[in-house]
Amino acid sequence: MAKKEFAFRGKELEELKAMKREDFAKFCNSRARRSIKKGVDEKFLKRVKKAQEVAASGKYPKPVKTHYRDHVVLPEMVGVTVGVYNGKEFVNVEIKEKMLGHYLGEFVLTRKRLQHGKAGIGATRSSTAITARG
Repeated sequence: MAKKEFAFRGKELEELKAMKREDFAKFCNSRARRSIKKGVDEKFLKRVKKAQEVAASGKYPKPVKTHYRDHVVLPEMVGVTVGVYNGKEFVNVEIKEKMLGHYLGEFVLTRKRLQHGKAGIGATRSSTAITARG
C-alpha cells in the first residue's frame, strides 16, 4: 500500500514552496492571512533558510531560536527545528507539513500540566488519624 502524499488544501508541498507568500496566504484562515499580509520577519526566515542549507550539507544544524510565538508556519520552514520560547525556556519543535498555517506558539505550551500527588498528612479529615512515623 502506497504512503499517502501530503496535501494542504489540495496543494502538495513542492507546489506550496514554489508559491509566493501572498498566494499561500489565500489558502490559510483569515487570521493567519492577515498576519502574513502584515508582514513576516525576514531576518528570522533568513536564519531558517541558513539552517536548511546546513542540513542539506549533511551536518545537524542548531535549532533556530525565536520569541515569535505569533509567527505563521510557512512552507519554506518545513523540516527545520525551531526553538520557541515559552516564557521560561526554548522548546525545540520540528516543523512538519501538518503545521502549515498554524502559529508557532500553538505547539509550545506556556503552562505545565497539573499533576496531583498523594494527599499529605492533615490534607483530609480521615488523614488526621494517621500518625506520622519518624
